[in-house]
Amino acid sequence: MIQAEETQKKVTRALIIGVQLPDMLPHEGAALLDELKELVENLGIEVVDSVLVRLREANSHFLIGSGKTLEIMEHGRQLGCDVIVIDEDLSPAQQRNWEAESQVCVIDRREVILDIFADRAHTREAILQVGLARMEYSLPRLKRAWTHLSRQRGGGTGARGQGETQLESDRRIVRDRISMFKRDLQAVQQHRDVQRRKRMRVPLPTASIVGYTNAGKSTLLNRLTGAGVLVEDKLFATLDPTTRQMTLPDGQNLLLTDTVGFIRRLPHSLIDAFKATLEETVFADFLLHVIDVTSPDLEEHARTTLGVLDEIGATGKRGITVFNKIDQRGNPEHLRAVHMHHPEAVYVSASTGEGIDALMHRIMEVMHESNRAVEILVPHDRYDVLGRLHNAGGVHRQETRDEGVFVVGRFPPALTGLIEPFRLDRLPHA
Repeated sequence: MIQAEETQKKVTRALIIGVQLPDMLPHEGAALLDELKELVENLGIEVVDSVLVRLREANSHFLIGSGKTLEIMEHGRQLGCDVIVIDEDLSPAQQRNWEAESQVCVIDRREVILDIFADRAHTREAILQVGLARMEYSLPRLKRAWTHLSRQRGGGTGARGQGETQLESDRRIVRDRISMFKRDLQAVQQHRDVQRRKRMRVPLPTASIVGYTNAGKSTLLNRLTGAGVLVEDKLFATLDPTTRQMTLPDGQNLLLTDTVGFIRRLPHSLIDAFKATLEETVFADFLLHVIDVTSPDLEEHARTTLGVLDEIGATGKRGITVFNKIDQRGNPEHLRAVHMHHPEAVYVSASTGEGIDALMHRIMEVMHESNRAVEILVPHDRYDVLGRLHNAGGVHRQETRDEGVFVVGRFPPALTGLIEPFRLDRLPHA
């Protein structure tokens, strides 16, 4: 497959092809084509032109009908394009057929997304996750003209066995790399499990920020926690989860995690590869679902996010819908329609801080639904219990008495076993 760095060096002018299928909404093909344009431009490739093809049924040889395919190839030649990008998944055979006929590089949406992820991966975990997805994508495509496996292999060393073809050697190399990536990722996942267990020793409530790519999740994490996470106006700027502690106005502490953004037609190989990372979402007590209120496709973006959450087993969790970027006012009619259809949501600008106080209070409400309101009396010889209560936050009132320390507060379910021996009464409205 095309490596991101090689894509930037070897191809510079792209013709992108969208497909409108019969089961799509009327505007869906065009919306996806616009999104593909942004994806390709994120690789530093100029999009010279775009073509939307209405397809009644898939062609086994090219996906698109032969006549239309030849027309597209000729159009690309006239424009001087050195890459054709198709907004559908191509089978390995279809991809080879396109490249053999056109004599230029031809890639599909999945390969573009994989290359962007590879370009954004910086930590060891992200590099491993993307590497695994790329190798699994490459394995059935080794006959392609633009595989560049010699570069991935680091040059020939004469290590092939007697009678082994170059293709067989390449397949063996890729399978070995897949095994290596899986082994290393398992070690990373074990390390993440250890970190999670350490956090659970101080049983703070946890929340994950989820949403479509470039919805403003990292900006919201920075606004709520002062995390200082990298914020860039580009797709998939964040691949690695960042967890930070925040304190709510009532004194309750909360661990908040920023996660990788989702996108329509996110390759399943990436979902599988990033499952260790996405487990932070599965284990969260509740979710903040961030949606870009300025997007004309926000409903589809929301459905995409919910679909991925369902795929990783994170459905059914309590959540707060957060519409971000209200400072970019946009079309007033659009905003009124969003408010009408989502009156329960919170509307914020993570960049300016508008609406953040309302969001903090909504988070407190959600936490109060699960955190028990109690009054307890802690003996003077059990100040270790007081320390854990204060670390968790949620202590509303405290006074020293002769028989111990009287505490009123709300605490997460994980502390039930700790506080039960000292509980005096429940306070429904503490």
